[in-house]
Amino acid sequence: MPLIDRYLLRQLLGPTVLATLALAAVALLSQSLSALDIIVSQRQSALVFAKVTLLAMPQLINMVLPVAVFVAALVALNRLHTEQEIVVCFAGGMSRWRVIAPALRLAAMVTVLALFMNLWIQPAAAREMRQTLFNVRTDLASTLIREGEFTQPAPGLTVYAQSVDTTGLIRNLFIHQEKEGGGATTYTADQGRLAKRGDRPVLVMLKGSNQEFSRDGVLNFLSFDEYIFDLGPFMASSELIHYKPSDRYLHELFFPDLQQDWERRNRLKLLAEGHARLATPLYNIAFMAMALSAIIGGGFSRLGYGRRIAALAAAAVMVRIAGFIVQAAAESGAWLNVLQYVVPTAAAYLALRGVFRQKVHRFIDMRKKPVRIARPHDVSGAPA
Repeated sequence: MPLIDRYLLRQLLGPTVLATLALAAVALLSQSLSALDIIVSQRQSALVFAKVTLLAMPQLINMVLPVAVFVAALVALNRLHTEQEIVVCFAGGMSRWRVIAPALRLAAMVTVLALFMNLWIQPAAAREMRQTLFNVRTDLASTLIREGEFTQPAPGLTVYAQSVDTTGLIRNLFIHQEKEGGGATTYTADQGRLAKRGDRPVLVMLKGSNQEFSRDGVLNFLSFDEYIFDLGPFMASSELIHYKPSDRYLHELFFPDLQQDWERRNRLKLLAEGHARLATPLYNIAFMAMALSAIIGGGFSRLGYGRRIAALAAAAVMVRIAGFIVQAAAESGAWLNVLQYVVPTAAAYLALRGVFRQKVHRFIDMRKKPVRIARPHDVSGAPA
């Protein structure tokens, strides 16, 4: 029996892994398109784009895991049933519970994995992604120069560059800086390049001039071979990182700092997110049970199980939509969070009930009277 259990588990594990990778790749593609727009507009490197894309993977995997489990279970169980391998298991004396035990064991392992990712990996990755995107938005040095455009990356600062080559060399650079106390300074240079002096970003200008018009109306002119323009004062930002509910750990969702205005106003939203972190892994068990009900919940059919599969697939979609609706509704009432656990639990119960509703007949009823078979006689009536 353990050999058969391991065989059934292997038949389910392979399609589950492949379905998860395929669905995660599709979800990752959609996520990468949104990240690509940010990276291109902020002139970031491919390394930053890859980092942002990979940090979105834990949340995407958690979203596609129940669907992957459902699809993989349908594919594997349908093949096993149509090839009569499951029928052989029943004929060999295995109970219905014993046959479905490997599938439920796989669903339980996926549930534990999803719960671990929900509680620790997803918030850690989401925080790092939020920090990276914050650094990208506040990176003045990368957005300072736009080829052929006048830009105002900071108040009182106007920058223009005719061209920027692939090595980062800036040609025909123009900078106009207005000072707070009055007056303005204009820099022109044939070439320039972004660099760092210590930890401070600077713009190195070559072969140019500096025209400073003071608030007293005095014009000072200076030509230079090299001039270091400090970008540090323009990099200072009072903006702070704000973590969304999906970026927070479980204890921050259940026990927020109510002294903060945002946490106090969104207390129910944080609570709903916290319960969703605990409840959503249960959909892996529910969807596996629904796949078992679609294949094993009815009698054997050589024509396939298309109708049952379509009906249970539609039911799975409705169950997941109901979960999203309940989570959204729980943001207006804390007592509705109970329904976040009821929806997947009820779906799993009803599906397993459908599995065990069909009984397997293995034995002959010995209480029936045996049928007598008459011995053949010859034509003369004598016994043969």
